[in-house]
Amino acid sequence: MKNKQSTDTVLMIEPVAFGFNEETAKDNFFQTNDSISPEAIQKKAVGEFKAMVKKLQKHGIKVIEVKDTPEPHTPDSIFPNNWISFHQDGKVALYPMYAHNRRKERREDILDIIEQEGFYIDEIIDFTQAEKDNIFLEGTGSMVLDRAGQIAYATVSERTDEELFIEFCEDFEYTPIIFHATQKIENKEYPVYHTNVMMSISENFAIICLESIRNPKERKLVSDFLHATKKEIITISEEQMNRFLGNTLQVQTEDHNKFLVMSNTAYQSLCAGQINAINRYSKILTVDIPTIEKYGGGSARCMMAEVFLQKTENRMP
Repeated sequence: MKNKQSTDTVLMIEPVAFGFNEETAKDNFFQTNDSISPEAIQKKAVGEFKAMVKKLQKHGIKVIEVKDTPEPHTPDSIFPNNWISFHQDGKVALYPMYAHNRRKERREDILDIIEQEGFYIDEIIDFTQAEKDNIFLEGTGSMVLDRAGQIAYATVSERTDEELFIEFCEDFEYTPIIFHATQKIENKEYPVYHTNVMMSISENFAIICLESIRNPKERKLVSDFLHATKKEIITISEEQMNRFLGNTLQVQTEDHNKFLVMSNTAYQSLCAGQINAINRYSKILTVDIPTIEKYGGGSARCMMAEVFLQKTENRMP
């Protein structure tokens, strides 16, 4: 069975205490903070979340919507793709998280909810023991998966351990592509904290900030693999990356209409040529999530954990 690149179902977690996370801000330079009260931030964030869910559903995308719990306190629960991923062969992966307060986001009951929605889970592969050794791999934040081509891309950072990434690729039968991407902050270079803020892969194209891969050999390696898998490369600037244009996700409806989901922040940074290139393959679906982006340092892609599991009733014997 050929792996699909885009799914019609996503898991999204409604926040109850969303806000600026001091722990993740150590290396996530997309986060900013100010003097607005936590209650005001939460109120705005939940409004943005609900509007995004409604818009996805209106366009034919299925959303499994789960509400976070007040305890334990998890300010980043709105980004579930970092701790869990779902795969077409029935496997589910659980991932080790860099921030201590993000480890509390992992909830067994969410697996029960997924099964109650009719999806078949065959095996759970748990990488979370690596946290004891301060080794991390934050799901499809750390990795960008070409599911159809079974190639995984990862930029090394404190949150993305090279050896654990290779272990994931062995367990899930992906070819690992390892590189280093950096962003400039006040004339200093820092590792890009997650691969999915500098690139995304859709069925026929890839959006990528190639200039953030400073090493020419590594840049060529990534480009060569994208070309080899017949992806049109849509390059974005570092400034566009900083406006979350790398943090997009292609989803599809049940009858295979494709949508590239991105924030309004990202969309406003696009040039006409990039819009035309995307529109050749996919409609653009924009969501307005400025509060979530500002305080959480993540955008539209981070809010959706793709569900590729088969329905139990449709599973091949």
